[in-house]
Amino acid sequence: MEPKRYLITAALPYANGPVHIGHLAGVYVPADIYVRYLRLKGREVAFICGSDEHGVPITIKARQEGITPQDVVDKYHTMIKNAFQKFGISFDIYSRTSSEMHHKTASEFFRNLYDKGKFIEQTSNQYYDPEANQFLADRYITGTCPKCGNESAYGDQCEQCGSTLNATDLINPKSTLSGSLPIMKETSHWFLPLDKYEPWLREWILEQHKEWKPNVYGQCKSWIDGGLQPRAVSRDLNWGVPVPVDNAAGKVLYVWFDAPIGYISATKELTPNWEKYWKDKDTKMVHFIGKDNIVFHCIIFPSMLKAEGTYILPDNVPANEFLNLEGNKISTSKNWAVWLHEYLEQFPNQEDILRYVLTANAPETKDNDFTWADFQARNNNELLAVLGNFVNRALVLTHKYFEGIVPNAGTLTDYDKEVVDEMATVRQKVEKNLENYRFREALQEAMNLARLGNKYLAETEPWKLWKTDPERVKTILNLSLQITANLTIVMEPFLPFSVVKLRTMLAIESFDWMRIGNINLLPAGHKINTPSLLFEKIEDSVVEQQINRLEKIKNDNLLKNSDVKEQLPNITFDDFSKMDVRIGTILSAEKVAKTKKLLKITVDTGIDQRTVVSGIAEHFNPEEIIGKQVSILVNLEPREIKNIVSHGMILMAENANGKLEFISPTSEVKNGSTVS
Repeated sequence: MEPKRYLITAALPYANGPVHIGHLAGVYVPADIYVRYLRLKGREVAFICGSDEHGVPITIKARQEGITPQDVVDKYHTMIKNAFQKFGISFDIYSRTSSEMHHKTASEFFRNLYDKGKFIEQTSNQYYDPEANQFLADRYITGTCPKCGNESAYGDQCEQCGSTLNATDLINPKSTLSGSLPIMKETSHWFLPLDKYEPWLREWILEQHKEWKPNVYGQCKSWIDGGLQPRAVSRDLNWGVPVPVDNAAGKVLYVWFDAPIGYISATKELTPNWEKYWKDKDTKMVHFIGKDNIVFHCIIFPSMLKAEGTYILPDNVPANEFLNLEGNKISTSKNWAVWLHEYLEQFPNQEDILRYVLTANAPETKDNDFTWADFQARNNNELLAVLGNFVNRALVLTHKYFEGIVPNAGTLTDYDKEVVDEMATVRQKVEKNLENYRFREALQEAMNLARLGNKYLAETEPWKLWKTDPERVKTILNLSLQITANLTIVMEPFLPFSVVKLRTMLAIESFDWMRIGNINLLPAGHKINTPSLLFEKIEDSVVEQQINRLEKIKNDNLLKNSDVKEQLPNITFDDFSKMDVRIGTILSAEKVAKTKKLLKITVDTGIDQRTVVSGIAEHFNPEEIIGKQVSILVNLEPREIKNIVSHGMILMAENANGKLEFISPTSEVKNGSTVS
């Protein structure tokens, strides 16, 4: 039975950095497609999101930048909100958890459960940094992940394997504040006893929601089968929602207790009738999240709602896997990402290209890879060559033969009827995939309508019939224009900006979803506007520029993370002035027998021709360095190496990839020139 209304939430992004394509592909693009589809069907929808502004990542960012946590969240909340708006993510409200409404709502929710005796208070030992005089919550502590061996796992999560952790699970823990070994110190916290909800969760998820995506269902089953433990809902921090009970100074609500309540507080901001979305069983609630948030949205938050007792539970939690970038995991700390706000600046008026690519390559069942080559190919070979090409041909031919007036359709041929029948199946195919959160397949079925249009024009060839059978051309172009009008409906959830542009060209308003397949959307005699290109070709130079930018980031990271030797003891200027470094040219080179590393090199120093033995055979082939100008220390005392007298030292440096490079002049200079 169709629900009365829908409550759609998208995971609250942390306001400690911008949004990148991994966030978009995992959460926000599929959520927006689903919401736009529901609205086209005339459904009542509340689309809720906002910035998650509490928790340790915020305080760490503030410490790194030398500003306050409020400064951090103000900066990134504004950046994220504006980027979402420009990208066409159609939230009904984009709120924030630092708001007065949220603090009030989260405090009341905690107090409600506290008064009902739903928490247990426990005193336990927690890691403490004596140098910083602070308890180490979540990301203030790092160590080795006990599950995958990642040496940089956090106290709440391992970002390499995605496992949710407790700080005490870490091997070899250390404080991120001082780098020192933490000690254990006693502290008191409130815990939600998840073990008490385990039988209910087993029934609710494992028996009643077998239709959930396999990655979601499987992770939930693993957690439940492993046995649930009480989970702390407070932290020793000075940033967040204060715990609203006596004797709780210096304690705030745990961010993963606080953050999902942000969906509720944002709905309260949106409408005074918020309870119909949260407490009416005729409302269907769907959480769109990434796979790293599954446990919080499927186990912890539902247990909180169950404990409170008056809220509905999510009907589905469609979580996507991760999106990688050019073969490597997206990393905020390493700047290895395509940032939304930068994309919008670099690709103005091309929002739909990114929406299309992220949907066509969505990580729905496994981690997928975003590449700029694929971005270019999907635009040029699909959006431009399929959708854009069909639309342009249909509209241009209408202007050419009928001055932009929709012609009357005559009697349909058998082939025309086949095309009409195929059009009639599109809505059901796209709808079935959208209802089951298969957005990649839904987009493919929607694009098949454009492919159908291209095939129809290619096979009927109206440009060849114009002189001999203009009546037939009228029918062909009428039907082509009806397909184009249908595309403005079926493509709207996926390509909203392009659809607005196409509707302008057709001089029409929007149609509702149920009219997909209708061949009378454009009446005969309707005047369409002058067409323009829906999409433009992306040139190789544009892709090369993006790839070069990423290559620079990769090299910068290698340099930043490379091991740099400590400075040697100081020398006097007189010591330095004794060194005689000249420019010379390599005349010959050969490997030293029975060694792996040594080359025997003859160098023209400008003073003489001499032999130097250098340990660079693993980095260079002898033939590739002949003719190379190098820097050589010529007054180094001769030394016998493998029965060869080496007279001098060729100066080298290690690049970002760990490979040796010659220290050479940028242009050819005279042999014997001194380096000073």
